[in-house]
Amino acid sequence: MDPRTPCLVGVAQRTVRDQPGPEPLDLWEEVAREAARDARLPLTRLDSIQLVHTDSWQYDSPTGRLAERLGATPRHQAYSRVSGTAPHLLIGEAAARIAAGDLDAALVAGAEALATRRAYRKAGERVPWSHPAVPKPPYGWERPPHPAELAHDLFLPAHTYAIMETARRAALGWTIEQEMADRARMLAPMTEVAAANPYAWRRTPRTPEELAAGGRFVGWPYTRDTVAVLEVDQAAAVVLVSTALADRLGVPADRRVHLRGWAYAEDTWEVAARPALGASQAIAGAATAAFGRAGVTLDDMGAIDLYSCFAIALRQACDAIGLDPSDPRGLTVTGGLPYAGGPASDYVLHSTATMAGVLRERGGHGLVTGVGMHLTKHAYAVWSTEPGDGPVGARGDARPVFTAEPVPIVPAYDGPAVVAGYTVAHDREGTAERGILVVDLPGGGRAHAQVPEPDLLAEAESRELVGQRVRLSSDGRVNVARW
Repeated sequence: MDPRTPCLVGVAQRTVRDQPGPEPLDLWEEVAREAARDARLPLTRLDSIQLVHTDSWQYDSPTGRLAERLGATPRHQAYSRVSGTAPHLLIGEAAARIAAGDLDAALVAGAEALATRRAYRKAGERVPWSHPAVPKPPYGWERPPHPAELAHDLFLPAHTYAIMETARRAALGWTIEQEMADRARMLAPMTEVAAANPYAWRRTPRTPEELAAGGRFVGWPYTRDTVAVLEVDQAAAVVLVSTALADRLGVPADRRVHLRGWAYAEDTWEVAARPALGASQAIAGAATAAFGRAGVTLDDMGAIDLYSCFAIALRQACDAIGLDPSDPRGLTVTGGLPYAGGPASDYVLHSTATMAGVLRERGGHGLVTGVGMHLTKHAYAVWSTEPGDGPVGARGDARPVFTAEPVPIVPAYDGPAVVAGYTVAHDREGTAERGILVVDLPGGGRAHAQVPEPDLLAEAESRELVGQRVRLSSDGRVNVARW
C-alpha cells in the first residue's frame, strides 16, 4: 500500500445535557484530545487543525486558540464557512494533503453550544465566553440570499425545504395526509436508532402515529418533531493520518477507516431556480462520482447515513440514488438531525465518527452524505475498512462534479401564474402567519409571492395548492398572490 494513503484513526464525540455547559473552545479541546488519544497521536504531531464554523460564538482566532490550548504548532490551519457539507470538505482537504505528502496528521473538529446560549438568554444573562472577535466578523455565508428571497421572507430552511416538499408531494400525486403519514413512517425507525445512540440529543423512540399527530408546525407541512433540532450542545472530532504514520504509531489495521471515494455537486443556489422544484439533479452526480471513485456501488454499503435535516433531503437522496426508504440497512447510523441532533454545520462530523465506529466493529463499506444551504450543496463519501486501489490522490476533491443550470427568477411580477411549491410560515405558538409561494410564470421563469389573508392560509393547509392558478400583484418589491 502507498504509505501516503490517508486513513481515519481517531474519533471523538461529546453531548452535554446539563445547561449552561462549556463554551465551544472547551468542547473543541475536549474532543480533540480524545480523538488524538484514540489515534495514539501526540498532539504535538498535528500538522493541520481544521475547524467547522460554529454558530454559537465568534472567536478572534478559532484555530489559533485551539492550537494554543493543545500545545500544537500546526503548519496548516483552516476555519470553514457555514454549510452542512463543511465537514466533508475539510476532511477531503486533509485527505488530499496527506495523499500529496504535504501533511502526515490532521485534526478536524466542530462544536456547538446553542442549548447553552438559549439557557443564558432565558435567564437574561450575557454569554461569558472567551476571546470574542472584535469587531464581530460577517456571518459565514458563501453568498447571501437572492434579493427576491429576502423580499418575500424566504431564507429559513424550514420554509425553503417545505416548498420543495410540497412540489414533490404534488408531482407524486400524494394527498397531504399521505405525505405526512409517509414521513412519519420514514422517520420513526430513526428515533429507534437515536434511542440506542449515547450521543443522541433526543433518545425517546416514537411511533409513526405519534410523529404524524404530534408537534406544532414550524413551516407547514413540517412539524417541530420531524425537523432538525438545532439548539444542542454537541462536539465531534476526527483525526486522519498517513498510513506510514499509522504504522509508526502502532494503530491496528482494524482501527483504520479509509476514505475510498467522495464527491461534491451543486444544485442551484436559489430554490425557485431549480429545474425540478421537488427533485435534485446534483445528488445523482455526487453519488455516481463517489461510488465510481470508490470502486463500489450502493449495494455494497453495509451502513448508510443520509443527511436528514428535513424529510425532503432524505427523499431526494433516496429518489436520486435508488434507495428504498424502508431499506433494512436504515437511513442513519446516528438517529439523524431531528433526533441525534443537528448542531448547525457540524452534523457530518458526528455521522462520520459514528460510521467509523460501525465499520471498526463490522468491517466493510459505509456511505455518509452531507447537504449544505437549501439543498444546494451535496457531498457523498464512501468510507471503508479496505483502502481500495488506484491513486490515493484521485478519490475526490471539492470541485463540483455537477452544477445545475438555473431557471430565471423574475423579482417583481403582475399577472397570472401557477403555484409550483409553497409553505405556510408559523410563529413560535404555532399560529399561521403568511404563505410563501414559488410560482411558474406563463413566459417561463419563476417568481415568489406572499399570501397574507388568513382564509387563504387555512385553505392552503387543507388542500393541494400546487397547480392552483393565481394572480400576482406587485409593489415592485413584494408580490402578493390571490386566487
